[in-house]
Amino acid sequence: MSAASTTQAGGWRHFPWRSLAAPMLVVMILGMMILPLHPLLLDLLFTFNIALALIVLLAAVYANRPLDFAAFPSVLLLTTLLRLSLNVASTRIVLLNGHTGPDAAGKVIEAFGHFLVGGNFAVGLVVFAILVVINFVVITKGAGRIAEVSARFTLDAMPGKQMAIDADLNAGLINEQQARRRRAEVAQEADFYGAMDGASKFVRGDAVAGILILFINIVGGFAIGMLQHDLSAATAANNYILLAIGDGLVAQVPALVISMAAGLVVSRVGGAEGENEDIGSQIMRQLITHPHTLMITGVVLTVLGLIPGMPHFAFILFGAATGWYGWWRSRHPVVVSMPEQSAAPVADASEATWDDLAPVDVLGLEVGYRLIPLVDRNQEAELLKRIKAIRKKFAAEVGFLPPQVHIRDNLELRPSGYRISLKGVTVGEGEVYPGMYMAINPGRVSATLPGTAATDPAFGLPAIWVEAALRDQALAAGYTVVDAGTVVATHLNHLMQSHAGQLLGRTEVQSLIDHVARSAPKLIDDLVPKQISLAVLQRVLQNLLDEGVHIRDMRSIAETLAEFAAATQDAAALTAQVRITLGRAIIQTHFGSDRNLEMLVLDPDLERMLAQNAGAGDGLVIEPGLAENLVRELTAAGQRLEALGQPAALLVPDRLRLPLARLAKRALPRLKVLAHAEIPEACSIRVSAMVGARGPLPA
Repeated sequence: MSAASTTQAGGWRHFPWRSLAAPMLVVMILGMMILPLHPLLLDLLFTFNIALALIVLLAAVYANRPLDFAAFPSVLLLTTLLRLSLNVASTRIVLLNGHTGPDAAGKVIEAFGHFLVGGNFAVGLVVFAILVVINFVVITKGAGRIAEVSARFTLDAMPGKQMAIDADLNAGLINEQQARRRRAEVAQEADFYGAMDGASKFVRGDAVAGILILFINIVGGFAIGMLQHDLSAATAANNYILLAIGDGLVAQVPALVISMAAGLVVSRVGGAEGENEDIGSQIMRQLITHPHTLMITGVVLTVLGLIPGMPHFAFILFGAATGWYGWWRSRHPVVVSMPEQSAAPVADASEATWDDLAPVDVLGLEVGYRLIPLVDRNQEAELLKRIKAIRKKFAAEVGFLPPQVHIRDNLELRPSGYRISLKGVTVGEGEVYPGMYMAINPGRVSATLPGTAATDPAFGLPAIWVEAALRDQALAAGYTVVDAGTVVATHLNHLMQSHAGQLLGRTEVQSLIDHVARSAPKLIDDLVPKQISLAVLQRVLQNLLDEGVHIRDMRSIAETLAEFAAATQDAAALTAQVRITLGRAIIQTHFGSDRNLEMLVLDPDLERMLAQNAGAGDGLVIEPGLAENLVRELTAAGQRLEALGQPAALLVPDRLRLPLARLAKRALPRLKVLAHAEIPEACSIRVSAMVGARGPLPA
């Protein structure tokens, strides 16, 4: 064979014939409705319709799961249109050529009119009516009801299924590809049952159309035969009524087969992932699982066969056969082995791998089952939008993009409870009530509201959970009113701000460097890793974040590190130099635009003693009693400043800033310790109180 012929044959084989099947069928349906057909062609099309119905039925029988035949709603529509178009084509031939004899519309219609009903008009009408009732009232109505209920339950169960998939993904039980496939199957299942609910209406309309076409053929045939062709009433009845009945039966039989296929598909129960069992195997396996049912059935049939007047041969024959098979099955029991059940022990017995080690979420949010609607992606939950906004706001204010918040449900929590974790460790938890509002008391409320007493989880303020009807009353009384989603979002935002240093991992530092390198490539290339390592840079940035200093001005931070990195690689010393550079930003963060800074200072004698005890590094040697007294006095002085509406800040020498900042963080986390070098020249210092070993002294 030549190369040209080989190429032509290969192109012929790869021609998309399958994609042309549906368009060709639609064109054929339209053609049958418009163009007159020869009786021989009509026989072929009726035979094709019956064959197609059998193929659809067998495909439904051998489908392991309903989704294995996901195209069934479209197939149901096309087969219904095919039957209706055949009815139109056959009606045209019956009314035009029915006077010539019972074979005017082809051999298939003639066979159904004579062979199936014996040429009896009454029998034919009764059989047709029975087929319509079975198809329309029994099978189609039941299948439609099953599809409707399944679609409703599937839609209601989608949030739980999506959360279960996310939980398995976060737990490492499945990978991302498996999670995407399972999410697609959940959505496809809901679409399938919804489409089946609507597609069942096609069969109902087809049954009504079959009845109307039958009476049109009978009445129209009588009128045309007797008035136009001068046939007698008996001859017209013999020709047209038999043709009409044959036409109706040849259409209703495939319709009944398709309806059976629809019932089998939507009524299928089971078919879990990994199960490879068609409906016939499933029924037989479940019927013969218990041999006692077969033996009892055999005994009952045998007893009925021994009753006088009963057909002894039939009952005793089937009773003996059923009883013997049940006895034989009890001696040879069926081993029921579902695929996923047999696969589980193998998975448990396999060797452990690194894939079994699930990574710990950097930032996680676990919710009780009553809070699932707050985080359901399918319902466009408001809390998800708030979390996205929190990450954007955090990145804009703090200076780096925090990790994703992994959300999952946890049945071990209280139904309305939630838990926020950082690197697998719980850092915050609370309880919220969807549909209610938290009325937070800022300290100046004018009335007391009925409700459930609570505490604001973010800032520890007293609060009350009130009904939605009391929201306006709470606002008028001076409460700060927020919904359940806002409570969780605010708590999460507060914890992210207070633990910003722990959120800055090596990955985030590298991403931050890459981002700055787009605008200042030379600066970053000269700094990392030539002058400073990535680990030291991460430690410096974490030190700044731990003390509430934002790192948005990454250019200034990089320039300062490039200047002093040659002298030292100590992270604490480099952090001190960076704080001096960021002094204006630090002051603005705590004091705003005010140039007159109200600050606490240490007693000169205490300051001199602490300076003498300060080590060469960032350590400070201080006796426990003095440290306890100093912590108590710093707390009291800082709280007095906060009560006056002023920020709590302590001004100390540069050498003492870091050890006193660590000491003050345990006393009053909101107290900021600033060094002399960090104060800009344009600012003036006003001493609010002097803290000493004997207590705070007036300035």
